[in-house]
Amino acid sequence: MIRKYIFVAGGVMSGVGKGVAASSIARILKDSGYHVTAFKIDPYVNVDAGTMNPTEHGEVFVLNDGTECDQDMGNYERFLEEDLSGGNYMTTGSVYLSVIQKERNLGYEGKCVEVVPHVPLAVIEKIQKALHRTHADIGVIEIGGTIGEYQNIVFLEAVRMLQQQHPNDVTLVLVSYLPLLNKDNELKTKPTQYAVRTLNSAGLQPDFILARSAHPIDLKRKQKIAFNCNMSEESIVAAPDVGSIYDIPLNFKRAHLDTLLLRKLHIRRRTDTSDAWKQFISRTAHTTSTVRIGIVGKYFSSGAFMLADSYLSVIEALRHAGFAQRSAVAFDWIDAGAFDPSETSRADVSKNLERLRGYDGIVVPGGFGARGIEGKIEAIAYARREGIPFLGLCYGMQLAVVEYARHVIGLAGAHTVEVDAHTPYPVVDVMPDQKELIARNRLGGTMRLGAFPACIQKGTIAYHAYVHAPRFAQAARGKKSSMSSHAQDLVISERHRHRYEINPDYHQALRDAGLIISGISPSGKLAEIIELPPSVHPFFVGTQFHPELRSWPLDPHPLFKKFIAAAHARRQLSA
Repeated sequence: MIRKYIFVAGGVMSGVGKGVAASSIARILKDSGYHVTAFKIDPYVNVDAGTMNPTEHGEVFVLNDGTECDQDMGNYERFLEEDLSGGNYMTTGSVYLSVIQKERNLGYEGKCVEVVPHVPLAVIEKIQKALHRTHADIGVIEIGGTIGEYQNIVFLEAVRMLQQQHPNDVTLVLVSYLPLLNKDNELKTKPTQYAVRTLNSAGLQPDFILARSAHPIDLKRKQKIAFNCNMSEESIVAAPDVGSIYDIPLNFKRAHLDTLLLRKLHIRRRTDTSDAWKQFISRTAHTTSTVRIGIVGKYFSSGAFMLADSYLSVIEALRHAGFAQRSAVAFDWIDAGAFDPSETSRADVSKNLERLRGYDGIVVPGGFGARGIEGKIEAIAYARREGIPFLGLCYGMQLAVVEYARHVIGLAGAHTVEVDAHTPYPVVDVMPDQKELIARNRLGGTMRLGAFPACIQKGTIAYHAYVHAPRFAQAARGKKSSMSSHAQDLVISERHRHRYEINPDYHQALRDAGLIISGISPSGKLAEIIELPPSVHPFFVGTQFHPELRSWPLDPHPLFKKFIAAAHARRQLSA
């Protein structure tokens, strides 16, 4: 099989949209009848993304095999509708580590190991293995960072070497930004010209430029870039700002980018299966209502700016669920400190909590550490008392249990040992197999990571959500939990990233107080889903796992669909 490679690099500035561009290219080529896989190269010395600060880097995405990676991997999965593995992800740290390990094992047979060619060759080898393992016809490989940075030079060298070996099978796409200084000015092409010249200095010439800008690039600007960058006009493709990232594949099709790429790679279109995506886009454009969701977190504040990328998968999962029900979803970022008595006066806390009444639903996403935790607990307590639909994810579920233990069971001082190691009631405790790792300071890549099964109790909100979601549950129906007193009707698989768990010693006390543990690990020890019955609360659900990581635009996550339905019902009642 002759495999094809499309490399996607970025020019002028970071955050230019390489990830969604690569995802969209992968989608339109998949709809052209090819088996496509996507690959991300992160130019960090970190071995994986697990130790990166989410405020600086954005959320950490987790794959089924437990790989902690860049959020662009989530975009690839959502656009391709496929689960990817750690073999499709690479960092500078991981590739250098593999080269060093190979050298230590005499894998180079005594040769002098050098940055060039051995590191680029290791990069090429991993990319080729990913295509071979996935049986892909085409690989779309995103090179992180910005052209001109020192960090991605070895990856550009890998592109040059592969292109030299396979000139008809490799193409390079540059995603470059055209600034608009003010509304009466023109789109500026000079930064893109310099980005191309910087690429040229690495021995590369882009085959296509995706011209990112606030408005579509006009013919005059296309001609200017083409002339100065030694390219054809049709190779300069408009990539203007859009209302939704999911519009981009169809915009690229309208610009004939799929045809241009196939021609450059010397292959022909096999079919056109883009109707499903077109129907999805039609639903997004014809929403009939809007629900307002408050996200209570702590990773999106950076000076005067709000960084929504810290919870990107949560946002997209909410949007997917909304689109499925023809509802738009409006978000407000709510800093948990607004409800924390240690950061805000009690009077202001009460005033801020009252504002939550205006939301149709509240989400408390994952996180780590003590900052803002009391504020999250206050927000959860308010949502529970006032009947506001609530969804707690990972840490959000753990804090919901802390809140319930304190205010319903009456265990004053109940807490998670992550925050209070001396709490009299450790309702959330470190997992036994994690204690030794923490003591030895082995923290990177050692959490409970990846896909694990959970048994779902019949008749619960979780059961009604999952029973009609074959992608999550069909293959596991009919299994039993070894520790449960009754047969489980459904087993699901979800992705995890945590060190702490609901303390099994408190499971029965929580149940006796009315909290339902509707999802539990096959061993019966790990609480996976908690909820309140609909007779007590319209929707109060927490998950130890991260359901947002498995939501796709054409197949939204069932728990998010249930949450948005509850939010929509609240909106209608208040109308």
